[in-house]
Amino acid sequence: MEDTRPDFRLSREALRVLLDLLRNDRQHGWGSTIETLVFLFWLACGTSYRVVSRAFDMPRSTVHRIVHRVAEEVVAIRHQVIHLPNTPEDLEAVCRGFAGLARHRAFLKAAGAIDGCHVRIKPPSGPDGQCYRNRKLFPSIILQAVCDHQGRFIDTYVGWPGSVHDARVLRHSPLFRRSVYPPPGQFILADGGYPCLQHPLPLITPYKKPVRGVGAQRFNVHHSRARSIIERAFGMMKTRFRAIFLQALEVHHTFVPHVITACAILHNICLGVGDIMAPEDEHEEDDAEDEGEHGLETVSGAPWRDQLSAEVSALEEVLIDHDYL
Repeated sequence: MEDTRPDFRLSREALRVLLDLLRNDRQHGWGSTIETLVFLFWLACGTSYRVVSRAFDMPRSTVHRIVHRVAEEVVAIRHQVIHLPNTPEDLEAVCRGFAGLARHRAFLKAAGAIDGCHVRIKPPSGPDGQCYRNRKLFPSIILQAVCDHQGRFIDTYVGWPGSVHDARVLRHSPLFRRSVYPPPGQFILADGGYPCLQHPLPLITPYKKPVRGVGAQRFNVHHSRARSIIERAFGMMKTRFRAIFLQALEVHHTFVPHVITACAILHNICLGVGDIMAPEDEHEEDDAEDEGEHGLETVSGAPWRDQLSAEVSALEEVLIDHDYL
């Protein structure tokens, strides 16, 4: 059976799952299967309407309509595919998974890893375009995501322009403002670009450089082992949709969040059926200082981090993976 991944970036099994989730038997147009393939081919070839038009022998205007319609349909199934752990058993599996990644039982309360990803775009013309230029001087839109221990996205928030600091994006996100996850006593792992918090969103970050003391250094090593799964998740998604993420998106900037969200949904579907692509590029860690507090009242997570660090130092034994996964 011919492999569908070179042309559509999804295996046949992942494609079947996607079509089942969409469940759209159109009574008009080209039919849901063909239109879904048009959308996936458009993603695979870097959002070129001209290339898709030639490949499917369709007018470019038809390709444009199909792409936008299917993108909206894929985004509409987001909460079926990108969601927080559904049951206590699912949450326990995530926490045990992070402890396994960290190789230390002090991380049994880790319930996710968070980071931001800059997606290159073609900025809008005029003065507004400058706000999309990030600190590396290319225009982008930010995807904030939380993943589980397997690299599956459990929360995404996309749309802020690239000039905005990750910590500010965080504070405006539903994850921060609703404070519904993780449950009390558990935390999310984040890099040094985020604040270390206990409330309203428990975030545990590494000790900032220069790191003083063996205990803090040891804590940072275990923290990095567990947190790096979010970098791997971004890397897998970028590898699958390299034509989207490794060049500037040639679509209107207001449509970019739909495209990015669709890619995150497809990433999860592929992981669910074992269709995995090893990441090719390394996500660069952002050690920029947090930009300060805004809006909601917060409680520092530094004392909690110190407690975890002491636990790491006290427990000499390292987790054996099969005991906790």
